[in-house]
Amino acid sequence: MPTRVCCCCSALRPRYKRLVDNIFPEDPKDGLVKADMEKLTFYAVSAPEKLDRIGSYLAERLSRDVVRHRSGYVLIAMEALDQLLMACHSQSIKPFVESFLHMVAKLLESGEPKLQVLGTNSFVKFANIEEDTPSYHRRYDFFVSRFSAMCHSCDSDPETRTEIRIAGIRGIQGVVRKTVNDELRATIWEPQHMDKIVPSLLFNMQKIEEVDSRIGPPPSPSAADKEENPAMLAENCFRELLGRATFGNMNNAVRPVFAHLDHHRLWDPNEFAVHCFKVIMYSIQAQYSHHVIQEILGHLDARKKDSPRVRAGIIQVLLEAVAIAAKGSIGPTVLEVFNTLLKHLRLSVEFEAHDLQGESISSANLNTNSKDSDEKIVQNAIIQTIGFFGSNLPDYQRSEIMMFIMGKVPVFGTSTHTLDISQLGDLGTRRIQIMLLRSLLMVTSGYKAKTIVTALPGSFLDPLLSPSLMEDYELRQLVLEVMHNLMDRHDNRAKLRGIRIIPDVADLKIKREKICRQDTSFMKKNGQQLYRHIYLGCKEEDNVQKNYELLYTSLALITIELANEEVVIDLIRLAIALQDSAIINEDNLSMFHRCGIMALVAAYLNFVSQMIAVPAFCQHVSKVIEIRTMEAPYFLPEHIFRDKCMLPKSLEKHDKNLYFLTNKIAESLGGSGYSVERLSVPYVPQVTDEDRLSRRKSIVDTVSIQVDILPNSNPSDDVVSNTEEITFEALKKAIDTSGMEEQEKEKRRLVIEKFQKAPFEEIAAQCESKANFLHDRLAQILELTIRNEAHDRGREKLQVPPKERTSAYSYIDFSVETGLCIMWHSKGAVDRNCASEIFFYIAVSFIFST
Repeated sequence: MPTRVCCCCSALRPRYKRLVDNIFPEDPKDGLVKADMEKLTFYAVSAPEKLDRIGSYLAERLSRDVVRHRSGYVLIAMEALDQLLMACHSQSIKPFVESFLHMVAKLLESGEPKLQVLGTNSFVKFANIEEDTPSYHRRYDFFVSRFSAMCHSCDSDPETRTEIRIAGIRGIQGVVRKTVNDELRATIWEPQHMDKIVPSLLFNMQKIEEVDSRIGPPPSPSAADKEENPAMLAENCFRELLGRATFGNMNNAVRPVFAHLDHHRLWDPNEFAVHCFKVIMYSIQAQYSHHVIQEILGHLDARKKDSPRVRAGIIQVLLEAVAIAAKGSIGPTVLEVFNTLLKHLRLSVEFEAHDLQGESISSANLNTNSKDSDEKIVQNAIIQTIGFFGSNLPDYQRSEIMMFIMGKVPVFGTSTHTLDISQLGDLGTRRIQIMLLRSLLMVTSGYKAKTIVTALPGSFLDPLLSPSLMEDYELRQLVLEVMHNLMDRHDNRAKLRGIRIIPDVADLKIKREKICRQDTSFMKKNGQQLYRHIYLGCKEEDNVQKNYELLYTSLALITIELANEEVVIDLIRLAIALQDSAIINEDNLSMFHRCGIMALVAAYLNFVSQMIAVPAFCQHVSKVIEIRTMEAPYFLPEHIFRDKCMLPKSLEKHDKNLYFLTNKIAESLGGSGYSVERLSVPYVPQVTDEDRLSRRKSIVDTVSIQVDILPNSNPSDDVVSNTEEITFEALKKAIDTSGMEEQEKEKRRLVIEKFQKAPFEEIAAQCESKANFLHDRLAQILELTIRNEAHDRGREKLQVPPKERTSAYSYIDFSVETGLCIMWHSKGAVDRNCASEIFFYIAVSFIFST
């Protein structure tokens, strides 16, 4: 009787249940019953409205088999589900998918690795099916969490652990493919999902990276290896994810990378971090590259107080990102990149200066030294990044960056720079000057401008030359190297490297072109400024061999790139003036520096004589060099810059044949058609305020103004101190006045000859500098007068009679040769009208004297 009841009940069961039951054999080892599976598939295709019920019943059976650990029947059920899923493509498949995903979730929740892998494989097959219409209510939060957890599997069996991790990565890849194409179902890009997906992929990439770093570089993997290697699979999935990222969700995909690198301390060492961002930059669309760079800059700002090595690691990552982005679209982040890098450069120098000031005991010294070296790593990384980024920019952007960096260089006595150096001190300021000039050197490397005006505009040349007068040989070297980068438009600098006597300049194969009109105009306007800086740079007390080499290269490059006949004459005048300064030695230079200047002059005149190819000039230069080789080798660069070179005790007793003579040079050049009248006029550098800005005294002090306003003191109370050193020679010259008249006549003759033969640009520059200098002093007098009047406000103003008022003029004496010296004293308060009369008198005196 019970048997009949069961038979009757089974006959009354719905057909879809009977078809489902028939696909399961009595022994699960026999596998799926294919004949009955074909019947079930035909039924599902013929009656698609039954798919929902078929899926629910299959899910019910699979859940029961999972609980009872019937793995064989579970495999059969999933195989049937896969076949039904692949065979049915209609709108009715959506309810069936819900049952299918429910069954996959049951498998993933089980603790058996085989069932987890089985569920993952089924989900991947489902992810590859393209649905006609999207399902907006379907969410994959559970699958994201579960697949991410599988990526971090820590199973004791290595093979099982690798298998589970691969399944998790493939599952994430399936979720990405299923969801990322539909813009209306963009839940996968939400931060809570990206914070699980991205670290899971990076975790697997990182683990294999560590193994590879220990065993050496692996061979190139095959396609099969990529499927079996979690690192390769994770990287491919990561690339696919980033390649599908759009403008709105790019940041959500990148930010978890920073969190992962911070959490696992992967910035030091940063090999894996660099690898990650290379993957990112090559995977995203080119127009989104600036988003990644902005994120790196923001993270650098957030970690600005971390250890130097961490900051250096982030900056090196930025370098790699910039190197890739510079080849495509960089976007509006050009100035932002440089501004942020320069800010961190200042912070690094500030940290370094603070550590140096805080060192107190020996143990602290050791720690400070290590920190200093770490900070130098940060600074070098910043400079390298700035240089690489700048060198890949187009010329118009590079010139803007050059101006931007130059505006950051601090110069003593000015406030034109935009960099905050209040916390640095003198040592830190010097350090930041060096770092910024090194950055500028990197940016200008490889820069080729058609005209020198484009490379060295006035707004850039003036601030660039200011550090060349600093009392720091390293700063001067950097300025000269930057100028070489901008001047050398035909790559001749490498051929001129090293100061030496070149036997035959033709062997160097110097490349040059005809001087254009713009370059000629540039030299007329700025030539005197360049000559002055070279002249003063040669007379520095702390010059080393490299300084002389760079100065020689500067003269040679000006000759090659910018020299016409007038410029050649000016350069020869400059060289002769340097030779005379070394002989006279008004600056009390050491014998090494005097011989170094003589060697520099010899090397340059040898070069320029062969460049202009005047036989008589070449013969004179060669003869002097030959005599020096025999009698005074310390006047040649090959000997003076050699170790343990014997130096002379003085230069006064040397024969004239050891020197380059102006009259012979003029005679040789005049015979070849050169205008040599100006050679007889000694070169004198123009006067500017740059000496004051660079903390040095001007070599040419033709104008000197002293203002002393003491309203309540007598003239007899002033004592003028004379600091001139009194020696036997000075007393002898003071007693012997027989030659004074001849000296005065000679001075007048030189002045007249100078105004007759000197170039107009040089005379105009000197007059302009004198006028500017006088204007500044008059402005100081006016400021002090107004300040005095404000101080006496509220009291009755004293009326000074005209006769006494003239006493104010009795202390004014103007001299063209020695300068203007104003000593102004008055007992009473002087009103503004009197001050105006004084200024008028000074101006009239200046006009008549000039």
